[in-house]
Amino acid sequence: MSDPHEPEPTPPPPAYPETRWPMAGAVIAAAVLTLLLPDDLRLGPRWALPAAEGLLLVALVSGDPLRISRRSAVLRGVSVALVVVLACSTLWSTVRLIDDLIHGGNETGSASALLLAGSSVWASTVLTFSLLYFELDSGGPAARAHRMPRTPALAFPQQITPELVGAQWRPRYIDYLYLGFTNSTAFSPTDVMPLAPWAKSVMTVQSVISLAILGLVIARAVNVLV
Repeated sequence: MSDPHEPEPTPPPPAYPETRWPMAGAVIAAAVLTLLLPDDLRLGPRWALPAAEGLLLVALVSGDPLRISRRSAVLRGVSVALVVVLACSTLWSTVRLIDDLIHGGNETGSASALLLAGSSVWASTVLTFSLLYFELDSGGPAARAHRMPRTPALAFPQQITPELVGAQWRPRYIDYLYLGFTNSTAFSPTDVMPLAPWAKSVMTVQSVISLAILGLVIARAVNVLV
């Protein structure tokens, strides 16, 4: 029989999980963009990377289907593996595109083919880095659902001025997608400030990649049209 004078245990704080589908939609979109790439810009056979990304996504959805709230080392490892596959695919396509632009490739002789390939690689970069920020910031979405750290790696405006949103606010995938898009277009932070060294390093790499893609593709396309 419990002691009536013993204090009751403190209940765990409520969780604020995020729905799985925005993140899943981004992975599916990245896989579709991979299929649209020319063969010489794709890492491996046409089906290989989309199949690997699809299997990893199915594993995530099966383990934590509707809302991302289950803290599991296995699911965390699958999420990181998915981001690594996407990053390898994007970096390979970027390097191959830049090499073709410098030395000449199958798609560099046509402005329309070049713009299609360049926009696909650029959009893949935005999606990949948005998912990378989404997975690495504050321990990932499952950890953020239960607790936000006092010192985040990425400082959103809502965290700087919490009185505007309340303690229950959590960054969602759309926030990280916006970060990936603005960093690829402005080549610098806009409303989200990187605080951790890894965040500054990753945002720098993304800006350099985006600048190289946009600069070289536009210059080459104009040269072809002229």
